[in-house]
Order: sequence, then C-alpha cells, then structure tokens
Amino acid sequence: MSGQDGFEAVPVTEAQQGTGSSGPRDLDAVYDIPVQVSAVLGRATMQVSQLLKLGRGAVVELDRKLGEAVDIYVNNRLVARGEVVMVDDNRLGVTMTEIVKSDRGG
Repeated sequence: MSGQDGFEAVPVTEAQQGTGSSGPRDLDAVYDIPVQVSAVLGRATMQVSQLLKLGRGAVVELDRKLGEAVDIYVNNRLVARGEVVMVDDNRLGVTMTEIVKSDRGG
C-alpha cells in the first residue's frame, strides 16, 4: 500500500539486514559510486532525411503533452516519474512524484 509520499513500504528481511548482531551491512563503500541520472521530457522518431533538414529554430514534436510527467532514469533504468521545477532563476530541476516498480527477473 502506498503512503502519502508515493513510496511503498517494503519490509526488510533479516537476510537483507546482515547476519548476527552486527546490524545492517556496511554500505559506505557504495555511497560514493557515481550514477547517471536523466530526466526525459519526451521522445521523437524521425528519418535521417528529416533530421538533416532541421535548422536553427526548428521544432521537434515530442510524444508527451504539456504538463505530463517526465521519466527519471538512473543508469538508463526507469525508476520514477516527476515534474519539472524551477530551481534558480535560470536552472531547472525535477521533483519525483511517483516511484516506478520494475519486475526484476532472478
């Protein structure tokens, strides 16, 4: 069941916590690993000939509507959807509104 913040509570098993009385596994080693985060406003498909005809000021129509959620990817894996927000006077950001659950085989 989802909470107000859009996250789903998932119980942590003893195996995930670690063994014995040592508590949670030490994850400090992975905290500094860089990941690539991308926010995709939309996509378009076109032929190379159409692409080559584009010039300054050309508009490429995307498959999203105004106000529709953007996709948030981490290392090319869809993890969430969100909204574009203004961070400063000239910078954009994305706020996550929905976490996307993926079925992982294994």
